[in-house]
Amino acid sequence: MRATLNWDAVKKAIPAFVLTTTISAGFVLANGNSDSPDLPNNTENDKNRFIQVQLLGLNDLHGQLDRTRKFNGRYVGKVEYLAAYLKQRKGENKNTLLVHAGDMVGGSAPVSSLLQEEPTIEVLNKIGFNLGTLGNHEFDRGVKEMMRLIHGGTNPKAGYFEGARFPYVCANVIAEKTGKPILPPYEIKKFNGIPIGFIGVVLSDTPKIENASVLVGVKFTDEVKAINKAVAELKKQGVKAIVVLAHNGGSQSALTGAATGDIIDIATKVDDEVDVMFGGHTHTYLNAEVNGKLLVEAYSYGTAFSDVDLELDPATKEIVTKKAEIVYVYQDSIKPDEEIKRMMKKYEAKVAPIVSKVVGAAANDITSTRNKSGESALGNLIADSQRTAMNSDFAFMNPAGIRADIQAGEVNWGELFTILPFKNNLVKMTLTGDQIRRVLNQQWQPKGIVRMLQISGLKYTWSGTKGVKRKVLDIFRADGTPINPDSKYTVTVTSYLANGGDDFTVFLEGTDKVDGPVDIDVVENYVKQLKQPFASLIEGRVTKIK
Repeated sequence: MRATLNWDAVKKAIPAFVLTTTISAGFVLANGNSDSPDLPNNTENDKNRFIQVQLLGLNDLHGQLDRTRKFNGRYVGKVEYLAAYLKQRKGENKNTLLVHAGDMVGGSAPVSSLLQEEPTIEVLNKIGFNLGTLGNHEFDRGVKEMMRLIHGGTNPKAGYFEGARFPYVCANVIAEKTGKPILPPYEIKKFNGIPIGFIGVVLSDTPKIENASVLVGVKFTDEVKAINKAVAELKKQGVKAIVVLAHNGGSQSALTGAATGDIIDIATKVDDEVDVMFGGHTHTYLNAEVNGKLLVEAYSYGTAFSDVDLELDPATKEIVTKKAEIVYVYQDSIKPDEEIKRMMKKYEAKVAPIVSKVVGAAANDITSTRNKSGESALGNLIADSQRTAMNSDFAFMNPAGIRADIQAGEVNWGELFTILPFKNNLVKMTLTGDQIRRVLNQQWQPKGIVRMLQISGLKYTWSGTKGVKRKVLDIFRADGTPINPDSKYTVTVTSYLANGGDDFTVFLEGTDKVDGPVDIDVVENYVKQLKQPFASLIEGRVTKIK
C-alpha cells in the first residue's frame, strides 16, 4: 500500500504512529525474542502462499456528491475524485472489494436529495461497490423507500429505479411481522476459494435519532448479539475470516491514539473470530487495534476512505496479517474520473433551475463551528429565523440538523438546502421555565455524548466542572431578565425535536403545540429580509463557567 498522505496535514490531524495499524497473527515474547520454536513465524515461503486481499471502505457519504471541503488548506471530496482514487487503488490488487458502512444517503446535497437519492446509488453502482450495510439515515424516507433504493422499484415522483447492483447486509434490523432480518445478516465472499464473511449492523439507538414515522414495521436489536449470532452461523459453514460493516462510530485521541466510542465497546464483546470492523456514524478518524480487531472509520462526505490490506492463509483459512490506512481524497493529487464527472453534470443540470436561485449575500463566512461554550454563528442565524417565523419567546435547534456552512458571497437556495436538508416542519409549543432548564441539561447525555442546542431569545451559563450532573447554572431572556421556573414560555423547535429526537425527551411534554412552515423555507425568507450583505456572529448566548 502506497503512502499518499500529506504529512503536514497528518501531524495536525492525528499522530503519525496511528495512521497505519498493522496486526499479525504471530506472537512476540516480552523480551522481544520471536525465535522460539513454540511460536509461529511467517517465513518468506509462507508469505508467498498467503492470499493478498484489499478492502476499500467508505462511510457517511450522505449524498454529498458535488461538495468540496477543505483539509489543511487543500480541497478534498467530490465523487469524481473519490472514484478516481478508488479505481487507482483497486488496480493494485485483483482481490479488491469496495464496501461501505452506511449513511450513503440522507442529509444529502440537492443533487442527490431532489432526485430521490437515486444519483448516489447510481454513482456507487458505477464505481463498482460490492457490499454495504445500513446507516440510520438510510431510513430517512421510510423503510419502503429505503428498500426501493436497495432492490429497485417505482416511486411516484421518480418512476422506476433499478436499485443497487450490490447486496446490502444487516443483522440487527428485524421485521416485526416475521421476526426475521429485513436484509441478509451476512454475505460470504471467496478469494482463491477461501471465504471471508461480511456481517452488517446499524446502531441499535436508531429509534432515538430517527422519527418514529419512518421506522414503522421494524425493530432494532443489540449489535453484539446480532454479530455473534451471525459469526456462529458463519463458523458452521467453515468461515474463519470475518469482517463487520458497522454503522457505529468511535474516535481516536490526537495525543495518545487511544480509541473510544460505540464501535470500541462492541469490539471488546464480539466473538474473537471477528478480524476487522469498518465503522461509521461519528464522521471521525479511526485506525486502531482493539481486542485483536482492526477498527477503521474515514471521516465523512467522501473526503477520505479506508484502505485495509489482509493476508489470508489458504491452509488455515485465517487472516494472518491486517493493516489499514486512511486515505484523504485530495483533489490536487489526482485527475477526476471522467465517467463519473459526466454523470454529475447530468444530475446538476436537472436540479440547476431550483438550486441556483439567489436568496442573498453573506458578508462573511457563517459556520456551524462551535466555540468552547457551544455556540455557533450559523446556529444563531437558524434559531433566530425559527423564533421570528413562529413569533415565540425562544427557539432551539439541534446541531446535528445543521449539515454545512455559508461561505462569504452570493448565497443560493441550493446552499441553504445543503445546510438544512431534512425538510422538518417547525413546531411551536409551551414549556415552563423549569422544563426549559431540563431541556438544556439534556444536552449532556450518556456515553459522554454532548449535543449543544443552538438557541435564540435566551442566554445561559453552564458549569464545565466534570462530574456535575446539573450543568446549567443561570438562564436569562436575551434582555437579561431571569427565567422563572414556574412561568410559561413559548418555544419553537423542529418537528424532529418536538418528537423527542436526539434524546431531548422534555419537548414531548410541551403543550399547545402548533405546526409551522418547513425549516428551509423559514431560513430562506429570513435571509431575504435581512440587510444585505447579511452577517451572523457568536454573541455570547452560551457561556461556559469553569
